[in-house]
Amino acid sequence: MKEGDSVNTFQRYLSEEVAEDFQEGRLPRREAVKLIASVSGSLLFAEALLAACAPASTSPTQTPLLPPTSTEAVSNPTASDAQATAPSPGGTVSPNDPDVHAEPVEFAADDTQVAGYLARPSAEGTFPVILVCHENRGLTEHIRDVARRLAKAGYVALAVDLLSRQGGSETVGEGSVPGVLGNQPPEQFAADFRAGWQFTGTLPYADAVRLGMVGFCFGGGVTWLAATRMPELLAAVPFYGPHPSVADVAGIRAAVLAIYAGRDDRINAGIPAIEAAMHQQGKIYEKVIFPDVDHAFHNDTGPRYAPEAARDAWARTLAWFDRYVRSG
Repeated sequence: MKEGDSVNTFQRYLSEEVAEDFQEGRLPRREAVKLIASVSGSLLFAEALLAACAPASTSPTQTPLLPPTSTEAVSNPTASDAQATAPSPGGTVSPNDPDVHAEPVEFAADDTQVAGYLARPSAEGTFPVILVCHENRGLTEHIRDVARRLAKAGYVALAVDLLSRQGGSETVGEGSVPGVLGNQPPEQFAADFRAGWQFTGTLPYADAVRLGMVGFCFGGGVTWLAATRMPELLAAVPFYGPHPSVADVAGIRAAVLAIYAGRDDRINAGIPAIEAAMHQQGKIYEKVIFPDVDHAFHNDTGPRYAPEAARDAWARTLAWFDRYVRSG
């Protein structure tokens, strides 16, 4: 993309993530400019975005940006609780859990082999499929753990590595992931998940007709995107991801449970438009806003982890899939 061109939804989202890190004091300005320019392809855009930001004060208290007046708002711990309860080294579900079989896989896409991580119940039988999309850090151990959690709950879970064309998440390295993702066409993300779904259809233990998807942050946006492009999806659970264009809502067939953090004003600003479009077009849509927590509160390896909210959100996710995928 040349300087002056407009950025797409994911480029803007990834750039604003960097700007937020700068504003909250986690990144120096020079590094933030470099990262935003790598995502957007525009130094002018990077400079303009950061010019609108001032490093935040060190006030220890944040006020929730959305009051609990939406479709459903739930109570959960204060921000100080978000730093409690460190996960075990093996994650929530160990790779050695006898109830789960998990392994790296590869499957064919249009122009390459795409890498992924597949987890399934070790018991005999066929099981519904849940696709999993990673955050802007790539296919991390946390996302593998999410796949294992789904397998433990009785699903075949496929987490797709959207950095496969660049050698995979581990090759790219976490600091370079946003720039690489920002320079890929969004339609490729949806195509890779469609290829992943088609791959699960070849597995004897996967019932790929019963299909759902979940994603977090950037992956929440990809989950929304996939829902507009994949009518095969029966259910989708985007965690605090950027919303699709309201013009694309007509393509959604999935029952959508959208999960939000009360302090996440960047994402929450888009709720009214997407909610109105979903309701106007008769889509199945519910939202849950967890007050007093931040963006990425579900990630138990990150600094914004809020244990009670994360557990509640995950229970609601499984209940949604049980309702619309397992029983659908």
